[in-house]
Amino acid sequence: MPAVSFQSVSKTFSTPRGPFQALNNVSFDIEEGEFFGLLGPNGAGKTTLISILAGLARASAGRVLVQGADVQGDYAEARRRLGIVPQELVFDPFFNVREALKIQSGYFGVKNNDAWIDELLESLGLADKAKSNMRQLSGGMKRRVLVAQALVHRPPIIVLDEPTAGVDVELRQTLWQFIAKLNKQGHTVLLTTHYLDEAEALCGRIAMLKQGQVVALERTTDLLSQASGNVLRFKVDGELPVALRAQARVTGRIAQLPVHDAADIERCLALVRESGLVAEDIEVRKADLEDVFISVMSKASGSRPAAPATEVSA
Repeated sequence: MPAVSFQSVSKTFSTPRGPFQALNNVSFDIEEGEFFGLLGPNGAGKTTLISILAGLARASAGRVLVQGADVQGDYAEARRRLGIVPQELVFDPFFNVREALKIQSGYFGVKNNDAWIDELLESLGLADKAKSNMRQLSGGMKRRVLVAQALVHRPPIIVLDEPTAGVDVELRQTLWQFIAKLNKQGHTVLLTTHYLDEAEALCGRIAMLKQGQVVALERTTDLLSQASGNVLRFKVDGELPVALRAQARVTGRIAQLPVHDAADIERCLALVRESGLVAEDIEVRKADLEDVFISVMSKASGSRPAAPATEVSA
């Protein structure tokens, strides 16, 4: 039995401009003990899918099962098996950190949970903040508390929706060390992130969404094997020549171009020189998951499918 099963899930929202189909027939399973990545650009439908999994939204069509429990028909059991870290910072300003975790334990009927709460506080670097009011914490510390709240009832399935967005390097390292430990102990992890280096390092299998549809679903190693060749990376002041712009990925002064051999590298650098530019800090690296992601997204073409009016939900 899969840990999580998305079965032909569709979701259509009613908007002033008419029906908007956020998800279109999404189907895939996450197996027990997997570290699974869900990737896609903004607006691809990732958070909508997680909201349906969490019971915060209802699918217009299809089913979602959590260890066999239907998120709508058997919602209480499904909720008990999930620990969800949302994107937004949500907290109760009237309690300190330890009190917030004890209250969260009570929501799930968990008593005498002090030993596990202590372990969570220590593992997430919150031990010295246990008696601090939530209002006194920085954004990064609040994010750590959200992770602790999601884990306080020891859920077998952990869902992390952009857990490291806008947080410091220390938190990222602390969080991933702890989550990787839980995954090795048998917990299933579903991660959405825009930090593709995290997904590449952590996830054994990845699904990519675009415009509410699954456009890739493979093991991470298989996705990376599609990234044949290398990437030429350099810094340059000025706009690249026309012959290179279509294939280049430019971030500020940094330009990155796919290359296959030494002749390809020399051709690119020669075009840069001929345009009167100077390439600095030149390096050649292996293609990574970000390169695969950009390639998959560029190939996934076609307009968003129209939604039948019968699927519109208020």
